[in-house]
Amino acid sequence: MTRIFSGVKPTGHLTLGNYLGAVRRWAEVDQYRADALFSIVDLHALTVEHDPARVRRLSRQAATLLLAAGLDPARCTVFVQSHVDAHTRLSYLLECTATDGELRRMIQYKEKSVRAKAAGQSVRASLLTYPALMAADILAYRTDEVPVGDDQTQHVELTRDLAERFNLRYGPTFTVPRAVNPPVAARVMDLQDPGSKMGKSHESGAGIVYLLDETDVVRKKVMRAVTDSGREVEYDPVEKPGVANLLEILAACGGGNPTELAGVYDSYGSLKRDTAEAVVELLRPVRARHAQLAADPGQVDQVLKEGAERARGMARPVVDAAYEAIGLLPAG
Repeated sequence: MTRIFSGVKPTGHLTLGNYLGAVRRWAEVDQYRADALFSIVDLHALTVEHDPARVRRLSRQAATLLLAAGLDPARCTVFVQSHVDAHTRLSYLLECTATDGELRRMIQYKEKSVRAKAAGQSVRASLLTYPALMAADILAYRTDEVPVGDDQTQHVELTRDLAERFNLRYGPTFTVPRAVNPPVAARVMDLQDPGSKMGKSHESGAGIVYLLDETDVVRKKVMRAVTDSGREVEYDPVEKPGVANLLEILAACGGGNPTELAGVYDSYGSLKRDTAEAVVELLRPVRARHAQLAADPGQVDQVLKEGAERARGMARPVVDAAYEAIGLLPAG
């Protein structure tokens, strides 16, 4: 069976972008068609300034939301990255396989290092090297497919390069994975800034729909979405990015086509109203299930414990093989 791995970073509250771009597909498609692992990749949250208590809180919230979205522990493995030491064990070997130039070319490193310097903060070494940890997340499980939004495709390509290089130098050890992008709304944009991704850690939440936003808040955010000049409702991501974003969100919620949906509307107002209601109805069952799970945190803890045990069993032989291949003595 095909094996897939993907994860979510607990650096902010999960958003509509996370759900449409990744989580819904995990729940509706991936866990049924493959041997699937989904991780809260908490170690990645440590690459920038952070509040330890907030990381713990968001890690639990993310795990609860993944289950609320429909991930079934009987069908897939849900776990916290830091609970499985194979990730950090393998990460160093991949740092020894990657080059400085490869890591510095990563778009997220460039963007986040600039922001850190602008804020008067130092740039942590882990921000440069975390693509090696991300590669370890994937390669430790001999992953075939990595379902990601298009902003993470570059990291999966680096993972492929590292796997191929390691296999060539030290012998066949890793499966070379491939990125899989969902067909619609792979990258949902900020409602107030359609040139930027709807990110969890954006300073202003005005253009971000969070999965746990109240219904009225969701409606207000969508109704206040930035649109474009002119009155024609057209799907043109270059010339009309605001309208295109709304059309993509509406299409993703209802399974339609953005270009075809554009022909249905003669005003931005009607498009916004329908998009708002579609988002509200999409998130309603997720919020309800989250409330049930949050009332019983022991259930979530048990899922994460069992998930980590399964993940350790899968990853340990792969990482042990990599240690032997690269020339390290086995532990006594």
